[in-house]
Amino acid sequence: MLRRRLLVAPLALAALPPLSAPARAQTGWPDRPVRLVVPFGAGGAIDTLSRTVAARFADFANGQTLVVENRPGAGGTIAGAFVAQQRPDGYTLMMADIGANVIGRLLNPGLPYDPMTAFAPIIHLVSLPSVLIAHPSVPYRTVEEVIAAARARPEGFVFSSAGNGNGSHLFMELFLRRAGIRMTHVPYRSGAEMVTALVRGDAQFGFPTVSSALAMIRDGRARAIAVGTAGGTPLLPGVPTIDTVLPGFDVAVWHGIVAPAGIEPALITRINEVFGRIISLPEVAERIFQAQAGRVVGGRPEDFAAFLRREYDTWAPIIREGNIRAE
Repeated sequence: MLRRRLLVAPLALAALPPLSAPARAQTGWPDRPVRLVVPFGAGGAIDTLSRTVAARFADFANGQTLVVENRPGAGGTIAGAFVAQQRPDGYTLMMADIGANVIGRLLNPGLPYDPMTAFAPIIHLVSLPSVLIAHPSVPYRTVEEVIAAARARPEGFVFSSAGNGNGSHLFMELFLRRAGIRMTHVPYRSGAEMVTALVRGDAQFGFPTVSSALAMIRDGRARAIAVGTAGGTPLLPGVPTIDTVLPGFDVAVWHGIVAPAGIEPALITRINEVFGRIISLPEVAERIFQAQAGRVVGGRPEDFAAFLRREYDTWAPIIREGNIRAE
């Protein structure tokens, strides 16, 4: 009987290749350089984040490099369309952004891919806090005062944004809806142009990231009314958060890592582990904070997937009911 059991055991092991293949994927990836597609041009916040992460990639990825490849255009959806068509083998990844990876088809119904099904979420990397700002000539200093003034003058105020469907546009649209007020929207081509327009006095309000407005807030060219991200930011001590007036209000720019749909679950776990270890490094977290006022997030792939669904559920009605379209 013992000899029979010994003969059966190798046969049982031979029947397990489906379990051993994912294990090989976990330990063997990567065995060559990995491409990280960035949906915006070099020098911007998302590019800086990508290169910060890439600088430590080899330390946790078998000595292989992470090659940053910028593919800007169409609000990030040029990069999204490209990555969606790549092999799901872990060697082409994307630095995820709301336009390319959540709301792109809502803004452009002709988009050749569905952002909500074309990608496998890997990890939520960072959250970049937002802030409601005003031109210094605006006499209102609190959220309550802004809301009261806008109700008294429904067509009296202008807000600038970095473009139709940009986060700075959507954040303000959500604020206006939750507050039950209206303002006139004037889109610009970038975050820098948006803030510059406000500083010139061409707009009274804006809703940029903290990092893009911080210098102007500190030197008095813009006033911080309230932080849009729940929990606030230590870079703006004493500035309240909007959720103290509008409970549940919580908006931020975010980025993460996604792969083309169809990638092996074990490989998703392996890639999540690598990027999770990178952003857990204190020097990486500090650099993200200093450069972008960002907070590292991390977590499991399923956490990021749930977050992306919540983002879609938040912005879909805003975009549809406001008839917002990409420029």
